[in-house]
Amino acid sequence: MKSPLLIIQGISAAAISAGIKQAQNSQANSNPSDSKKLDLSVIQLAKGSCTAAVFTQNVFCAAPVLVAKNHLNSAVRALVINSGNANAGTGVASGTPGLENAHFVCELVAKALHINTEQVLPFSTGVIGQPLPMACFEDNITPLSTQLANTNLPQVAQAILTTDSVEKTASAQFKVAGKTVSITGIAKGSGMIRPDMATMLSFIFTDIKATQSELQSCLTTATNQSFNRITVDGDTSTNDACTLSATGISGVNMSDCVAEFQQALNKVTLSLAHQIIKDGEGATKFVEICVKGGVHNADCLEVAYTVAHSPLVKTALFASDANWGRILAAVGRANIAHLQADEVSIYLGDVCLIKKGELATDYSESAGTQAMQKSKIVITIEIGNHDTLERVWTTDLSHDYIKINAEYRT
Repeated sequence: MKSPLLIIQGISAAAISAGIKQAQNSQANSNPSDSKKLDLSVIQLAKGSCTAAVFTQNVFCAAPVLVAKNHLNSAVRALVINSGNANAGTGVASGTPGLENAHFVCELVAKALHINTEQVLPFSTGVIGQPLPMACFEDNITPLSTQLANTNLPQVAQAILTTDSVEKTASAQFKVAGKTVSITGIAKGSGMIRPDMATMLSFIFTDIKATQSELQSCLTTATNQSFNRITVDGDTSTNDACTLSATGISGVNMSDCVAEFQQALNKVTLSLAHQIIKDGEGATKFVEICVKGGVHNADCLEVAYTVAHSPLVKTALFASDANWGRILAAVGRANIAHLQADEVSIYLGDVCLIKKGELATDYSESAGTQAMQKSKIVITIEIGNHDTLERVWTTDLSHDYIKINAEYRT
């Protein structure tokens, strides 16, 4: 059972059912339950806080991503997040509805909290290509701002969800010279998962005192070993973003504990990343693909993602079918320059499938099937003798994934 989220001093939050999901779904088959779902959140940061962030590398990034990037260096004091509508594919040029609406949402929050518009970062997630229902924001931002409390972050964790079935939360603590530093993070993501920077949406908070450059360095390191190593379907969202905000209220300086902070942050981001995979759309398997021995780490990563994205491998995982030929074929088509068949060995858990390019002499179909039937599976692939290793986490591909995405807008 998950531990409760640690409260971060200097962070207050609130979430409300603003009718954004209901407005979106009214264009298709309206679901009465949408009127009760939390879908709009505001998080206020104490004066003097510092925020770093990483964003999607998708060329068609959403308007709120563009605005958040532009506002990031403006002494950020608030985050505003909506689910149900991505405000993506709606225009990012001056005067377009997407950009104008993203700016206006920031203006509403700034007015309610008595801060500058540039001190607000906006985030959106949901259906692409539909304009934001602005009345939902105009009617709810002010009342939402009166409900801010430091105990409300779990509500925000719920309010940012779309096709997710559970909230993703994680916390960590460590001590420096008798003082405690706390880190708390929330995330959402279930499909359209292959981040190329961070994750779908994730918001992490700490009470350490740090500069933006210190936070940015730690966040980049943490996301590269967690959010940048997960994939459900190989699709990078238009709206992916991850922020790290520090209030400084613990009185501990980052410069006094960089290694300890990095370790704790890595723990939080890795937990959130794994929770996303475990909640992957239609997923029945949590799969780690470990590739080692490549000439470069990039070679290991390329092989890992080639296997993770193979529909034939993923459907075999769903069927608990030890069809090792699909894994072997995926490895063989990886786009790397130094792959030699006689250097490849493949393991399914403790079961050796392929040894030096040939079927392992002691392999049995029953052993392979037994390993494949587990809900947590580790596929280890050796592609050489170099001191390199990369891990990627993924899911199987089930009937439910097709159903969820086929019916997403209907």
